[in-house]
Amino acid sequence: MTLKIIVCIKQVPDTNKVKIDKETGTLIRKGIKSILNPEDKNALEEALRLKDKIKDVNITVISMGPGQASAVVKEAIAMGADRGILLSDRKFAGSDTWATSTILASAIEKIKEDDGADIIFCGRQAIDGDTAQVGPQIAEHLNLPIISYVEELKYDKNKVQVKRALEDGHFVMECPTPVVLTTIKELNTPRYPHMKRIFETFGDDPIRKIEIWSAENLNLENTKMGLNGSPTRVKNIFTPTRKFEGEILQGNPKEVARQLIVRLKERQII
Repeated sequence: MTLKIIVCIKQVPDTNKVKIDKETGTLIRKGIKSILNPEDKNALEEALRLKDKIKDVNITVISMGPGQASAVVKEAIAMGADRGILLSDRKFAGSDTWATSTILASAIEKIKEDDGADIIFCGRQAIDGDTAQVGPQIAEHLNLPIISYVEELKYDKNKVQVKRALEDGHFVMECPTPVVLTTIKELNTPRYPHMKRIFETFGDDPIRKIEIWSAENLNLENTKMGLNGSPTRVKNIFTPTRKFEGEILQGNPKEVARQLIVRLKERQII
């Protein structure tokens, strides 16, 4: 029996190079390289590792975004995914996390009805939004159990055993499939795409083609997608200003401790 896996991925700006427009409070995306969200890549890698270990595994990747987001879907296929779907429609524009998860869940439901879905992977969070909301919301829409912060995974006989990371330790949890899992970077090290599959996916006449789904492919009302389906709004984005400068104390441990005590007394902290 085939193990059916769906991986949700997102194209994001390389935030190491992102700047913010001080007048509008929005991200300056022009000229910024777009990449596959790092923790989504960990999710994909874990799906591929299951495919390496288990004889019959089928992996579908889904992304939502404009046409340029097809690049990350193609990258996922080049890494080893079997099927790639890009959800792209003007009606999706302006979606917050709730509307985004609604759209993704609708696509997953459609795939699930046609082909089945045993494990749904999501990265813990996207580096451009950092909300960590979409994965849990997808599980809520689909009425499925969810385990977040996955740092270790084992699969056997229609159930997963997961080590879930906490700030001061971890939980070991077991759950039957179908299940939604959100992954963190400690789970694995993603592989490089296969050279042959790169040519087959990114060539002028690709052998491995991705599918483009619009709103018409989904069983959703207009009120549940885009701005109409978004109960939240981002008021503005800004770069925090540094209010004070730090001070580095020099010397051996005793001298540094003495200096620190003097500074704390000067500020009436002690």
